[in-house]
Amino acid sequence: MEMNEKEYAAFAKERAKRSPLPRDMCFAFIIGGGICVLGQAIQNGWLALGLTRDDAGAATSVSLVALSALLTGLNLYNSIARYGGAGTLVPITGFANAVVSPAIDFRSEGFVTGMAAKMFLIAGPVIVFGVLSSALYGIALMLLGMA
Repeated sequence: MEMNEKEYAAFAKERAKRSPLPRDMCFAFIIGGGICVLGQAIQNGWLALGLTRDDAGAATSVSLVALSALLTGLNLYNSIARYGGAGTLVPITGFANAVVSPAIDFRSEGFVTGMAAKMFLIAGPVIVFGVLSSALYGIALMLLGMA
């Protein structure tokens, strides 16, 4: 059966599963908010242990990255992401997941050529464009005399 592009688009649209957008947005809000609440609870714990606010912030970041990496390694982060969708992309946990997932997927290819080479497959462009955009922003602030 030959279909042109327009016919195929209509065919695919007809059979595509409808996305429950309001439900997905609620789950993303709840899961993303839960990750943020967990982060705040971790920071409060570090503060209660006597760390300064700056040190507690750094320890919280490290704790969230470690927890995200652990949950990714145990294949639990993907289960959470199945329900939370974009809510699991809260920057620090989503970034840790984006680094650990390819490392796990390619570990069978070896430590250097598999895991280490593929670790930043997803996160690499984020780093590159994040650094580039921050440099451009800094140059713009400098030229405008706002730095």
